[in-house]
Amino acid sequence: MLILTAALYAGAAGAHGKVSLEEDSCVRRIGENMVHLSAYQPQFEPSAQYCTEIPKSGDTYLVVDLIDPALREMPIGMRVVRGTSETDDETVSYLRPSYHPDGVIKGETSLDQGLYTVIITAEGLPPLRYQYPLRVQMINYANIFRTAVGPLIALLLLILLGYKLMKSKRMQRWRASRRP
Repeated sequence: MLILTAALYAGAAGAHGKVSLEEDSCVRRIGENMVHLSAYQPQFEPSAQYCTEIPKSGDTYLVVDLIDPALREMPIGMRVVRGTSETDDETVSYLRPSYHPDGVIKGETSLDQGLYTVIITAEGLPPLRYQYPLRVQMINYANIFRTAVGPLIALLLLILLGYKLMKSKRMQRWRASRRP
């Protein structure tokens, strides 16, 4: 039972970067074209890499990898807006469209607590548009629930097993034999 609990908990705690591109939540795909977003906050955690859940507000480095080589041959820009609507919300960072032959777009912005959207636009034929929602310094209750479900189920099963054991006839006979 303990092994099952550990396996469930370890699966829920898997870090970003340990999955294939097809399963990576930081990859966006339009047809054959793929981009990958990574966010860094070295002032807080030098080796940590984030995607859509940024743990703290402050200076954040955004890195977009242009996975598809065709994207390196067209102008691509990046914009970060506060909120979820490109037209109604404030732009906090903008990198004008340009060519990125090395396949990497780098930007830095300061993010306060709240919701943001990273918008990546490729000026190809047809034009491509990728979006990443960012949650900065916000509690994600869905992740907490998913992480807690495995250990909670294991605990409930252990309680049920203990209850059944305590109610078994063999245990009652053992208790009766120990009474003076």
